Amino acid sequence: MKWRGKKKSSGLVGLDIGSSSIKAVELKLQNGSYELSNLALSSLSPDTIVEGAIMDAPSVSGTIEKIFTGNKIGTTQVATSVSGHSVIVKRMTVGATNEEELEMAIQQEALQNIRFDLAEVNLNYYVLGPASALNMLDVLLLAVKKEKIQGYTHAVALAHKTPVVMDIDAFALQNAFELNYEPPPDQTIALLNIGASIMNIIVTRGGMPLFTRDVSVGGNQYTDILQKELDLSFDDAEKLKMGAKLPNVAQDAEAPHLRSVSEVLLLEIQKTFDFFRHTTAAETIHALYVGGGTARIKGLCDLLKAAFEIPVEIIDPFRKIHSNPDRFDPAFIAELAPRMTVAVGLALRSFDAA
Repeated sequence: MKWRGKKKSSGLVGLDIGSSSIKAVELKLQNGSYELSNLALSSLSPDTIVEGAIMDAPSVSGTIEKIFTGNKIGTTQVATSVSGHSVIVKRMTVGATNEEELEMAIQQEALQNIRFDLAEVNLNYYVLGPASALNMLDVLLLAVKKEKIQGYTHAVALAHKTPVVMDIDAFALQNAFELNYEPPPDQTIALLNIGASIMNIIVTRGGMPLFTRDVSVGGNQYTDILQKELDLSFDDAEKLKMGAKLPNVAQDAEAPHLRSVSEVLLLEIQKTFDFFRHTTAAETIHALYVGGGTARIKGLCDLLKAAFEIPVEIIDPFRKIHSNPDRFDPAFIAELAPRMTVAVGLALRSFDAA
């Protein structure tokens, strides 16, 4: 469930290029266990990336170079990912008994289901397995606008790095979750990655993606409302959003504003779950895991837990990844963990079969 570029000759750095920051993770596999080799995060100026589109490639490439140089990351091959309106993921059932028939069926389905001109997109598909009907296959169809991929690969190349894998944010999220939590194969799990401007939603069971959706809501909306309602600077609103106390703001003054945005996110999640159930024979979601920089907004997980009446937990992408405490401060790792989920999922692509 990824596009490959040049064949990798060594490990990959997972590079999550988000709208508010760039995150990098490098892992190694030692004696059957994963170990953290490198971890870094660097903020981006507002409007550098808008709704998943890179508006200032030199700024992005400069930040990537700073991350690699500052953290002495020697690996130059990277796995990165995209999400948003330029990305389409559809699960479908097609009739095929051989590879040629499958290719023809995929092209036909793409013509009917992809809202973009097919000349403007990169297409890929993943066979999930046989469907219940004879000679039918369940397939995941993926399409991303070429200009979107080119924007990301160009920024990476400007930083003198080689983009080897282009993934989807939601699949990287699932990749990190599956490694760290090993959910029972019969449980349907919903995963959220709530970034600054986009929320990725994926529903999985038995290691297979059942449904994905990207929604243009995220942490920036909390910042915007705090700036407007409490007359704060961008930096102060960001601090208050994440739980810091400000001398010029009354205690808990932010609470109703945070809740109002959390309710917007909840509504989008509810709509997504309702659509998922409608299209998948009333599938029951057993648990919800939340990652991304917005995961720790005060009251958000409690609101989700009350609304859905299922376990809700913040994802720890380092739960089963060892980190040397002499190199990485455990408190720092714990603080950053939800923000690094996609980067960890991308770094795990180093260990995919060739």
